[in-house]
Amino acid sequence: MTEVALGELAARLGGELIGDPAQSIDRIATLEAASPTSIAFLANPRYQAQLATTRAACVIVAPAFREAAAVRGAAIVIDDPYLAFARLTQWWAERTRQAPPVGIHASAVVDVTAEVAPDASVGPFVVVGAGARIGAGAAIGAHGVIGTDASVGAGTRLAPRVTLGDGCSIGERGIVHSGVVIGADGFGFAPDRGAWQKIEQLGAVRIGNDVEIGANTCIDRGALDDTVIADGVKLDNLIQIGHNVRIGEHTAIAGCAAIAGSAVIGAHCMIGGGAAIAGHVTLADHVTVSGATSITHSITKPGHYSGVFPFDDNASWEKNAVTLRQLYALRNRVRALERGAETNQQ
Repeated sequence: MTEVALGELAARLGGELIGDPAQSIDRIATLEAASPTSIAFLANPRYQAQLATTRAACVIVAPAFREAAAVRGAAIVIDDPYLAFARLTQWWAERTRQAPPVGIHASAVVDVTAEVAPDASVGPFVVVGAGARIGAGAAIGAHGVIGTDASVGAGTRLAPRVTLGDGCSIGERGIVHSGVVIGADGFGFAPDRGAWQKIEQLGAVRIGNDVEIGANTCIDRGALDDTVIADGVKLDNLIQIGHNVRIGEHTAIAGCAAIAGSAVIGAHCMIGGGAAIAGHVTLADHVTVSGATSITHSITKPGHYSGVFPFDDNASWEKNAVTLRQLYALRNRVRALERGAETNQQ
């Protein structure tokens, strides 16, 4: 990475620059690990004390910390330091990340009916099926599989060992990390005299633009209709998305969450790690679900929902769960009875 002048960074980020615009910056760092040629940021007030001790050449801060930052040295004062940090990392990656080589690697197997844009990158040992389409500037990492009639949008990057199943599609500017499987069969079986008969999964997976999918996440194809992931969705590692699930725009889901078949998740939702969403439920837009929370029925109003309850045999658990939901009302009734008893004693 060649050095960049602080003034250039400030011009890209906006905000007020305090300090020498000619100061050279060669890395982004945390406040604690910064060197005299680093730029760092302060977004969480709990780390304010580190402003006095950091060696960073410049610190990105909110207006509330302007004076404290100026005392120690150079600063960029901006309304949202965390957002500025995110944009700075994107710009930095564009300058430093090695672009994949354009063209089709000699070891790749590409069906003659597939369409691969001239400036796309198809890595070693990739398999591209019949009728598949790979858009302009897209990159398919080593050992990837693009199924028959599957589609990868312009500028989308698939890391090594990603599988995009037959008939499935992902839009533009996506990022898919290693080990992701898009379009495996959904978990559908009909009971048959103590055995199981497979329900063939005839739908596909449709993923919109600007979606990022973490490592080893699995998104199942629909049974009849498609599984749908809308624009801007962000999925962490090791998430299970069941068949026919629909996830609205700009929803973010943390690692190890599981969403059962035919659930509908609204737009701008946030789902914590390890949360479980039952099948056939609906979450409204702007719902936040805390980590490890189990959602067993639909949520119709925006808000923040939490809950962890120990397991038990099902009949006992259901009775206790009903009682638990009434605890607040029961507490108020007990308090009223206690106040009445105190009044009678007087």
